[in-house]
Amino acid sequence: MRLLIAEDELDLAEALTVFFEKNHFSVDAVNDGYSAYEYASLGGYDAIILDIMMPKMDGIEVLQKLRSEGVNTPVMMLTAKGQKDDRITGFNAGADDYLPKPFEPDELICRVRAMLRRGEEYRPAVLTFGDLSLHSENGILTCKDSSVRLSGREFQVMELFMRSPRIVFPADRIMERVWGWDSDAEINVVWVHISNLRKKLKAIGSGVTIRANRGLGYLLEENA
Repeated sequence: MRLLIAEDELDLAEALTVFFEKNHFSVDAVNDGYSAYEYASLGGYDAIILDIMMPKMDGIEVLQKLRSEGVNTPVMMLTAKGQKDDRITGFNAGADDYLPKPFEPDELICRVRAMLRRGEEYRPAVLTFGDLSLHSENGILTCKDSSVRLSGREFQVMELFMRSPRIVFPADRIMERVWGWDSDAEINVVWVHISNLRKKLKAIGSGVTIRANRGLGYLLEENA
């Protein structure tokens, strides 16, 4: 499981990183709201732990921007603010759970795991974007009356894009998310799979494409 921790208390961020890594999570930690937004908007995380009181951009602003851009990653709000109005503000912004400080690490990890289970329960069997539908049960990509079967890796790459359309994914993030950080595969395997997906999108007549954003990565978008 990949986890993003956004916490401006450096000692707490470090302690949480060590704790979750010992419990078999892969963790990225950032210490300000702007970095949290940048990391989270790239996608690839199974859950986000987001502090409210952070420099540059507070957690509520980060969450609102992410939700407005279609990022649906489960979010746990973690904050010293424990009043009812603050909790309501967090939930209205799109939070999935809320835990005030101080807290026990064991409670935090239990609630993160529960949040992930809830996310799995509602995970759609069919992902849609534009004129495309991606069927999780059989790996088939359809556009109107046309369809094509994807290979296992093609499906994983396409699923990543369709869960976060219009979000730019760097090639190395795609590599890490689909093949794993310890894979022996070369980075050009990403380019090969994206090329194959583009051909299949064209073959079924879709108006959706995977566009290269020079120097940044790739994103799924509808043709103008």
